[in-house]
Parts: sequence; C-alpha cells; structure tokens
Amino acid sequence: MTDYTQIIVDKTAGIATITLNRPDKMNAYTRTMGAEIMAAMDDIDADDDVRAVIFTGSGERAFCAGADLTPEGGGQVFSDASEVESLSDERVRDGGGRLTLRLFESKKPLISACNGVAVGVGATMQLAMDIRLAASNARYGFVFARRGIVPEACSSWFLPRIVGISQALEWCYSGRVFDAEEAKAGGLVRSIHTPDDLLLAARALATEIAENTSAVSVAMTRAMMWRLMSTDHPMEAHKIDSRAIYRLSRGSDAKEGIASFLEKRRPAYPDKVSEDMPDFYPWWDERPYE
Repeated sequence: MTDYTQIIVDKTAGIATITLNRPDKMNAYTRTMGAEIMAAMDDIDADDDVRAVIFTGSGERAFCAGADLTPEGGGQVFSDASEVESLSDERVRDGGGRLTLRLFESKKPLISACNGVAVGVGATMQLAMDIRLAASNARYGFVFARRGIVPEACSSWFLPRIVGISQALEWCYSGRVFDAEEAKAGGLVRSIHTPDDLLLAARALATEIAENTSAVSVAMTRAMMWRLMSTDHPMEAHKIDSRAIYRLSRGSDAKEGIASFLEKRRPAYPDKVSEDMPDFYPWWDERPYE
C-alpha cells in the first residue's frame, strides 16, 4: 500500500516519518488509519535504507485525539459490530492492539514526536514506541474509564512497564487529561520542546542512530529489551545476549565497528536487517489470539 489516505510517509536521509493526517478531525484514529500505519511499517521494515522511524500528527493541535467517535460506515465506535459466539473470534480483537502489536514487532527504532493532544488510542499507540518526545502544548489522557471501557491497545502491558504500576493506575483510574510536564515527571516522555523545535529534536535523535550504529545491532537490541524484561530470571537474558555476542562478534559490522573506532572515522556498517540477522533470530514463537 503506497496510496495512503490518512497518513503521510516520508523517507529522507535514512529516517522515515509517519504523519497521522486527518487534521480536520484532530487526527482521530480510524480502522483505515490503523491499517495504513501497519502497511507502512511492513514497507519500512523491509527497507534497509530506513534506520529509524518518527511518528507525529498533522496540524498544530493534535497528535491524535483518540478514536473517531463517528466511525467510518457507522456501527460500533470501540469494537466490531458483529455478534460472535466465541471471544477468541478474530472479530473481537481490538484494533489499537493490532497496531501496537505490529509496532512491537518493528525491527527499526520508533520515536514519537507528540505535537498536541494525545488521548485514548492517541496516547496508547505511543506506548509501543521506544522514545517519546513531547511539544510543550502536548496533552495526554488515558480516558477509558470516562468512556465506560478499559485501557486498550495492550496498554495494560506497556504503560506499567514504562511509568510504574502506581502512576499507570492513577492516570487510568482518573481518566483525566494531563500536560507535558506531568507526562515527563511521570516518566512517559523523554523531553519537552517548543512546537517549532519538536521535529528537529526528534530528527536529531533519529540521525544520531542512523549515522553511528549498526542496523542489525539496533534491531537485536530492540527485540532483546522489549522481550526479555518480562522473563522470570536474568538467565533468560544471559542466554540470548551470549548467543547474540557470539554471532555478531564474528560479523562484518563488528569488524567495521572496531576499525572505525581505531581509525577515528564514522562507521559504514555493511550488514542489513533484511539479510544478516543472527541465525537464531527470532528466538520466540509467535503468539496467537485465542
């Protein structure tokens, strides 16, 4: 899919920028938008020239104002309108969760540049991103209890891991909207920037990654950090990092990393995520919805 209708995708200098593009609706989330983001991520993961991804929203008011409460074609706002016999039916699956699970599987580092209001799925989709930056006018809200539903998009897994259980519960119990300063104090965002400087800061961070690191190393690090923090013993991490060090230390990128350091020059890593991941990757089994 390249003819996107609700997002804009730009690839420049090793950085892909995905812009949620429904400014007249404050970039409210739809099933179409979710499908387009997932298609864009499939394309980006397959593109070895892309080294990092930035997400932001169109306009000056919103990153994403949550689910569109007037959904395409009518029907239910928060779920599929179909009646099912089994809750394991694919039609039961939450669309925001499908999206964050796809982001979780990304081989590229994901950076959020939150340029305004981010409530509901506008906030929870950012939890599957690795580094979150906020504009000074950003506002966040895990508002589900005020809509008679519960946190979605796998946020009950992501949010406590990012900000801790007590902070996660306070924000979700109250459902209140809070500002960028509170988000930073609570550990949700890395830094706050003026609206004009937000994308510049995100691009500077993405460029630092793109120009100085091995794509294979970054892809492995992302998978290891997200997947191993939930294991029941550090031995599980020791198994994977031992295997990774053993394999990667014999690869072309490790040779280039050492040579560029000794020669005091910028590295030119030859290995590609599409071809040169270690032979034991992925080390996990895909989880079915059942």
